[in-house]
Amino acid sequence: MSKILLIEDDISFCKLLEKFLIKKSYDVTVAFSADEARLAIKKESFNLILMDIRLPDSDGIGLMSEFKTSHPEIPIILMTGYSDVNTAVKAIKNGAADYISKPFNPDEVLLVITNAMEHSNEDVPNKEKKTSKKQSTTENEFVKGISVASKKLLDHIQLVSPTDMSVLIIGESGTGKEIIAKSIHQQSNRKNNNFIAVDCGAIPKELAASEFFGHLKGSFTGAISDKTGYFEAANGGTLFLDEIGNLSYENQIQLLRALQERKIKPVGSNKEINVDIRIITATNEDLREAVKNGDFREDLYHRINEFSILSPSLTDRGEDLMVFADYFLEKANQQLNKEIIGFSPEVIDIFQKYNWPGNLRELQNCVKRATLLTRGNYIESDVLPAEFFQPEKQHSNETFSLSENEKETIIHALSKAHNNKSEAAKLLKITRKTLYNKLKQYNIN
Repeated sequence: MSKILLIEDDISFCKLLEKFLIKKSYDVTVAFSADEARLAIKKESFNLILMDIRLPDSDGIGLMSEFKTSHPEIPIILMTGYSDVNTAVKAIKNGAADYISKPFNPDEVLLVITNAMEHSNEDVPNKEKKTSKKQSTTENEFVKGISVASKKLLDHIQLVSPTDMSVLIIGESGTGKEIIAKSIHQQSNRKNNNFIAVDCGAIPKELAASEFFGHLKGSFTGAISDKTGYFEAANGGTLFLDEIGNLSYENQIQLLRALQERKIKPVGSNKEINVDIRIITATNEDLREAVKNGDFREDLYHRINEFSILSPSLTDRGEDLMVFADYFLEKANQQLNKEIIGFSPEVIDIFQKYNWPGNLRELQNCVKRATLLTRGNYIESDVLPAEFFQPEKQHSNETFSLSENEKETIIHALSKAHNNKSEAAKLLKITRKTLYNKLKQYNIN
């Protein structure tokens, strides 16, 4: 029976995955932290390590390197959220066997585990032959499109990358804002230092200071060890703050002070640490509107927006659609050990008629799922998700303007967006926070 070391700090998710792997006849040892994992690997021998890229007491990439040094024979698979995929790709070049993006399909998990174990049992020359293709194709995640919007985007990236200017990337969710940020970092003078990506929407406001600036052991309940914050981890490199509009007003003040002074103080410490970082931020909201409404500090907005870049939606770069589809197919073939040749003419036609509300992220997920389900040489329409065959949902280009009939207009927009408040806010051309204020004002449930 193959033994797997599962390293994951999300206890409920970890238990769920453990149960699934045991059911599939694997012997599983669980570790909820880097320290527990180090103890486990000293006591037992494992056939595979399955680990989260973000751990409470260690950088996942650092821990992976540690294990690859001490136990080079054990394949390591990283589990990652979408925003960390670029980091995972970098880890593959440093020895990781593969990575799986959360949320993932159970069949995909088994395929990736099986492939990793098979490759680890092969002789070294063959193993190098198999992984060389993966490394060459994943070296640079940024795909150069052929559309006017893509060429303009590339021009702006090349223009701003060599400078130290703060960049604000504006674009809809799923348009690849982090990949743009990573591309700027890779073409900058900081490319040999860390690129740290942070999802501001996932940080509770009470923990933001600790996450950004670190803390000392015992500085608050639950601080069981010293923690290095994102600012210190990115020192000398680039700090990417995704969805910065989600930060609370209090956290915005803390961030502004750190950016102005270029000094941070970990929670519970009296010692200031000098930091030299470049800030790149991203948002899918209109921050100017948020500033106008008092939801976002104007001084912080100007501090992060020395240069702005528009991340175009997939509908704005239609000529690039199949360029990206082919790229994602190649990636999916490597990750799932498949050899799908391409897309049927019917699928290409369906792709071109669909309006891709989830942008590149939706396209990547769709292609990966279709690759997993395809048994022939080409992806056919029968493996596409149901939403591709619901034309009434594809063309929701109707927009609304708020006037004297505000309440009725908001109700209409909510109905059109199936009560999805983010989509309704887009239709109304206002921020989500403004929409919530209006809902409260008109007592709309």
